[in-house]
Amino acid sequence: MPMHDLSPWTHEHVFDVGNHAAERGTRAVMWITAAMMVVEIFAGWWFNSMALLADGWHMSSHALAIGLTAFAYAAARRYARDPRFAFGTWKIEVLAGFASAIFLLGIAALMVFGSVERILSPQPIQYQEAIIVAAIGLIVNIVCAVILGNAHGHHHGHEHHADHHHGHAHHHDLNLKSAYVHVIADAATSVLAIIALAGGWLYGWSWLDPVMGIVGALLVAIWAKNLIAETGKVLLDREMDHPVVAEIREVIETGPDAGNIRITDLHVWRVGKQTYSCALSVVTHDASLTAQRIREQLAQHEEIVHSTIEIHQYA
Repeated sequence: MPMHDLSPWTHEHVFDVGNHAAERGTRAVMWITAAMMVVEIFAGWWFNSMALLADGWHMSSHALAIGLTAFAYAAARRYARDPRFAFGTWKIEVLAGFASAIFLLGIAALMVFGSVERILSPQPIQYQEAIIVAAIGLIVNIVCAVILGNAHGHHHGHEHHADHHHGHAHHHDLNLKSAYVHVIADAATSVLAIIALAGGWLYGWSWLDPVMGIVGALLVAIWAKNLIAETGKVLLDREMDHPVVAEIREVIETGPDAGNIRITDLHVWRVGKQTYSCALSVVTHDASLTAQRIREQLAQHEEIVHSTIEIHQYA
């Protein structure tokens, strides 16, 4: 006779202090990035620098993507206690991170297209002026990285205890990480633009400007691919290779009360930055086994916040 038992789920881990800090930080970075984007695009067009223009358009995608990050925090906060979200609104943030990564891939393609066009049709560049603008862009990116790094510090402070206790890595704030990747990508393209412009100014290597645009695009594409993989794994619930799955099996099948208990079906998925839900079926000859007893065994792993347990007993 199968027995079902559901642990209660509450939205107790709703929008925390770390999320508020991240929302404020990303909003500030969005406005800073948008302002610098306008400066770089205008300067790249005026001084005829493809590397600088590519960096400006690249920054425009970041302004949009970081704005999406801030919007995701606002939406997650607004609907945090909406009962229609079975496990809270955290995945709104993950979805925003995924969308930001798609933006990165799109802008990388545009950077390659523009750079190849400039290789085929070279144009004169006002190197000194363009270098100054690129250097200002780099400084702005560093400031933005510091702002987001401080916001990440709030998250790390909230999550450090759980990470230290369980001894394995968790996905932290993928929404904040997406914004951070955008800023770092911007900084990298600014550095490449400065190198390209300096090479053209000092040695006459005009080809270096569009080539660096292509190199920057490849770097951006690699970062975007990694971010898509991380966020996509969460959105598709593809985490059955996570250490927490092995921990669940270990605590139930080899614990002091295990006896003849065997897990026949197990599903684990993420419902928060470092929290999981599981649904499992066990078979046992122990007529006294209850779902509550199994839940008490699972309780030693604080990241498991919800469980659905089915017990099949055989004589």
